[in-house]
Amino acid sequence: MKNYIKLIRVKHWLKNFLVFMPLFFSLSSFFDDGEILINAFLGFLTFSFVSSIVYVINDINDLENDRKHPKKKNRPLASGAISVSNAKMIVVLLIVLSLLFATFIYTANDSIFVFLIPIIYVILNILYSKWLKHIPIIDVVILVSGFVLRVMYGGVVVNIEVSKWLYLTVIFGSFFLGLGKRRNEIIKNGSNSRKVLSLYNKQFLDKNMYMACTLAIMSYSLWCVDADTILRVGHDYLFWTIPLVMIIFQCYSLDIEGDSHGDPIEVILSDKRLISLVTLYGLIMVFLLYFI
Repeated sequence: MKNYIKLIRVKHWLKNFLVFMPLFFSLSSFFDDGEILINAFLGFLTFSFVSSIVYVINDINDLENDRKHPKKKNRPLASGAISVSNAKMIVVLLIVLSLLFATFIYTANDSIFVFLIPIIYVILNILYSKWLKHIPIIDVVILVSGFVLRVMYGGVVVNIEVSKWLYLTVIFGSFFLGLGKRRNEIIKNGSNSRKVLSLYNKQFLDKNMYMACTLAIMSYSLWCVDADTILRVGHDYLFWTIPLVMIIFQCYSLDIEGDSHGDPIEVILSDKRLISLVTLYGLIMVFLLYFI
């Protein structure tokens, strides 16, 4: 069972909490609406299963290369702990579960995007695995699109429009994470470990990574002080969270500049200070959005 959990990357389901972002920032009385909560949770599970489908398919396609990689050789498929035929059966099971949950959501909100967004996500990632991952910049754009599609899906399943400033925050923040990952892959594994890495250099990635970081903080700041945000929230205290968000980015940057491989989930889960700061931010936002 442990190997199957590793195969579908349950740990990486943390990324899919972005599905809850539109609901959280909407100020909706979702605690009193069981249907909204159920749809949001099913949306989270749907996207989690869909992302796992992509992970397993990629592992099957990259099997030979993973066996030669110093770290990826320990993955369940590459190590032989799980056979390719069993992995394909897992893909079929995940597809069935994804369609089942998406259909349930569709009966509640009647939006074709409940199916369309996950399909777009899978297609983009298959294209990434087959071709786009070898094209510099485009490879990072595909990684960013995954985060944006999660937020879009969260808005669709609960029928909530997401602020443009929050979309920009997610986009620029995702570029920061993606470029940081490429930066540390070069440092840890060398530019020849993957074809696309030979087309990057550390200086380019450093400059653009921190440009994206700056734009992410700026976009979040503009959301906090935006007149529409203040009108919906009922006060202007959100701007006090801007320094905390900046500190969170700084702590993440410190990890990236350290001994990290750059994978966002690995970075966050390996830093208790960063986990504490993110938790603190969440608690403060709950208080500011729902209790003032």
